[in-house]
Amino acid sequence: MTGTGTARTPDPERATLDKAAGENFPVAPFFLPRAWRTDLMAVYGFARLVDDIGDGDLAPGGADARLLGVSPRDAEDRLVLLDAFEADLRRVFDSTPRHPLLRRLQPTVRRRALTPEPFLGLIAANRQDQLVSRYETYDDLLAYCRLSADPVGRLVLSVTGTSTPERIRRSDMICTALQIVEHLQDVAEDLRRDRVYLPAADLKRFHVQEEDLAAASAGASVRALVAYEAQRARDLLDEGAPLVGSVHGRLRLLLAGFVAGGRAALRAIAAADFDVLPGPPEPGKLQVLREAGVILRGEG
Repeated sequence: MTGTGTARTPDPERATLDKAAGENFPVAPFFLPRAWRTDLMAVYGFARLVDDIGDGDLAPGGADARLLGVSPRDAEDRLVLLDAFEADLRRVFDSTPRHPLLRRLQPTVRRRALTPEPFLGLIAANRQDQLVSRYETYDDLLAYCRLSADPVGRLVLSVTGTSTPERIRRSDMICTALQIVEHLQDVAEDLRRDRVYLPAADLKRFHVQEEDLAAASAGASVRALVAYEAQRARDLLDEGAPLVGSVHGRLRLLLAGFVAGGRAALRAIAAADFDVLPGPPEPGKLQVLREAGVILRGEG
């Protein structure tokens, strides 16, 4: 409240960017060049906002909907919001966007010669979340991750001017692995949103029913399933890890942080005996630093 008793209008741009501190991965750490930090935060603002639209986690009050030109009647319709957000993204490339986070993104797009494709992929992933809540096979899940996760790594490489076909291939593996790890941590939360990212074929293989995922604690079958999916994520991280050694300087530290965060999260899941249902097993910062040290020394 102000001194006159008038409620302050929430700042949707600041509210979104402030979420960077709570992410599982370093968004734009202090050791990066300022120009990189500026552009990575602009990319993060886009990615965080589109996820918040898709998850129904926008700040209350409808400010984002108004900024996107969505009527109050449709402000709770996620597909309408995503369509409006995509239209505003396209303005980044040919005119002036409405939303301040997309206006923030526009100089980055021009400086780094970014293309619409990775941004459109992230929007498509969130649109898919409104229409698809179950995945039959692991390949189906990988196809989703190509939209929901891989574009982020590709944007990091583009912002830092280090994209090559081989680096993109390794980056995709890391990003897909991190997405799978997040799904494993969030099994219970996702189920509350009526989403199950564990492939149905794997549930069947391990004799797990969806109602088993709603329990307060995981039984042996659920733990075995989670362990199986965790190994898949670990294998992807291991395949992608040579990306770290292919770059130099401060970017090497950043990418090591991504891989280390994934490995540390997998260790936390294993330490919980693969029982992810009471809440997401999360590693401490010291564990992440240890993992990063191993990676930077070339030991793993």
